[in-house]
Amino acid sequence: MSKIKLKLFLIALMGSLFSIGFECQAQKSTQSQKDFLITNYGSKGDGKTLNTIAIQKAIDAAFKNKGGRVVFPKGKFLSGSIVLKSNVTLYFEEESVLLGSTNSKDYFNMAFDGRPDSPKKDDNSQMALILAHKANNIALQGKGTIDGQGLQLALNIDSLHHAGIAVDPKYSLRRNRPSETMRPKLFRFSQCENVAVEGLKVGEASCWGLSFELCTNLVLDNLKIVNRSYWNNDGIDITDCKNVKVTNCDINAADDGICLKSYYPGYCNDGVYIANCTIRSSASAIKFGTASVGGFKNVTIKDIKVYDTFRSAIAIESVDGGKIENIEVSNVEALNTGNAIFIRIGQRSGYKPGSIKNINIKNIKVQVPFGRPDSNYDLRGPEVDFFHNPFPASIVGLEGYAIENVTLENIEINYPGRASKGMAYIPLNRLHQVPEVAKEYPEFSMFGELPAYGFYVRHANGISMKNIKLTLDAADFRPAFVFDDVKNLKMESINLPNEKEKQLVFKNVISSNIEKQLEEQVLEIQH
Repeated sequence: MSKIKLKLFLIALMGSLFSIGFECQAQKSTQSQKDFLITNYGSKGDGKTLNTIAIQKAIDAAFKNKGGRVVFPKGKFLSGSIVLKSNVTLYFEEESVLLGSTNSKDYFNMAFDGRPDSPKKDDNSQMALILAHKANNIALQGKGTIDGQGLQLALNIDSLHHAGIAVDPKYSLRRNRPSETMRPKLFRFSQCENVAVEGLKVGEASCWGLSFELCTNLVLDNLKIVNRSYWNNDGIDITDCKNVKVTNCDINAADDGICLKSYYPGYCNDGVYIANCTIRSSASAIKFGTASVGGFKNVTIKDIKVYDTFRSAIAIESVDGGKIENIEVSNVEALNTGNAIFIRIGQRSGYKPGSIKNINIKNIKVQVPFGRPDSNYDLRGPEVDFFHNPFPASIVGLEGYAIENVTLENIEINYPGRASKGMAYIPLNRLHQVPEVAKEYPEFSMFGELPAYGFYVRHANGISMKNIKLTLDAADFRPAFVFDDVKNLKMESINLPNEKEKQLVFKNVISSNIEKQLEEQVLEIQH
């Protein structure tokens, strides 16, 4: 077993042990915890009465008791921002619903003191329905529902802006909607330790759904997340957290499904385990970035099902100087998904390029459609604003900043074909036409038309491909692979459609090791 695989195995084992320990601790504490029924503090489950003060009184009472369960019984309880405190569990009985207020005045920005300075301005609000800051041993559990009522809340915020009552200085005229700074999230937890969210139905925020930053020992399990009320509706956002376990979640999001972010230099997401999740997204299913200041390391992703997703099944991006390393992805099945794999080093303004290395991706099966995968959904990702043929998977660094040591094994991708030179065309003798776009927002469509239908790889060192199968529903005039400025390329057991033209294009490829039967498929492009 390699050192990298051993390290990833130990991370997964530690995550399991942590989860077991946390569950045992939770069970033990639940047995001795006192219950604080919110209706005893004045809450009314009629869906109309604003219960913010009453719910907060129950939380405060449990906190003063040095711990307890704040119980939501059957009913619909309307509330604005509430603050969860140490050693308190919010427990939602079956048929209990926490409804987010649709009045923006019922939410507030929580002051998160002690956060490290970030060179990247955080444009997202600190407002949320449920807030927690430096709270330890906290949980949200049960069989109930947390519904942010985000569409009506966002429309009310929009109306207040146009009426001049609560003007949004960052209002988007182009997109005709209020900015993220004005729209509350569902959860916003910062600098918390020992956090568990389990068994609930949650979502419908006016912005991000479940947002965690700088937290340690985080367990998200058996959640049904539907967050497609409005724009920027990510499912789960995890920022610079340690020891994270996300399992058995069903996520349906209008934006990224599970998004790992990094805003703080010297910090990173470290020790993240994501498994047994189903994801549908009008953006990317699982994404590293876009915020990528510190970085991401020691991440295991396995047993994931993706469907009807507009962008990438897996997107790994370092565009703010962050280091990404020791990433293991396996057993991913993506149906009706716009792109299989996108790995990118970029350089957004003011940041030195970061690094991506030691990426192991195996047992991946993806079906890419010809049209939009999310066309049947009310909220759809923004259209690509240029004519193009279907996009390939891509691994693209920058000149002088190569993506290093990427292993792709047991990968099967079905492409639609139907590419037309009349739609868009980059001749193989003009590969330099593919722009670097170092400072652009990272996305699999960012380079414009690409000259390969299967994989486009540029500025990379140490790419190993084994047992790769590409299929086409219809003919595609482009080659399967284009490698440009690539060192130490290894290819073994490559299964391609029977095409007359050569299917591997090499430009400035140094030290390649490919099977003999593939050699006749290689077209060398001179400088």
